[in-house]
Amino acid sequence: MNNYMKLEIPSKSQNEAFARVVVAAFAAQADPTIDEISDVKTAVSEAVTNAVIHGYENKTGTIVISATLTGARLEVTIVDYGVGIEDLEQARKPLYTSKPELDRSGMGFTIMENFMDSCDVISEPGKGTTVTMVKTFGRADDTEA
Repeated sequence: MNNYMKLEIPSKSQNEAFARVVVAAFAAQADPTIDEISDVKTAVSEAVTNAVIHGYENKTGTIVISATLTGARLEVTIVDYGVGIEDLEQARKPLYTSKPELDRSGMGFTIMENFMDSCDVISEPGKGTTVTMVKTFGRADDTEA
């Protein structure tokens, strides 16, 4: 049985913490470990921060966060309608940042990919970016047995 949620927030940096807590509270229904919840919160933070800093570039727009929970499988989608990404392949490279003047580490997509089971990014210049991440809870237990 599927359960879902949807949240729309303004692209303001102070909303990043709210977004991560909402998604974590939603995911808690699947009884994940503390480490698994921490991974989800970190990945959501990175995606929302990217939308705020890169997607809207100091302008206020809307970020839409939706999540679906199917058993132990969480799918989180974060959408912005901002500037989009010109070179997605370049943007996904570790340490690449389009905003070096802001002391950005360039690790956002790398962190999302490492903390979640999958991370798909679709972006169109001038139209925005959609990040879809999946985490299946309990997978670490299967490999340790």
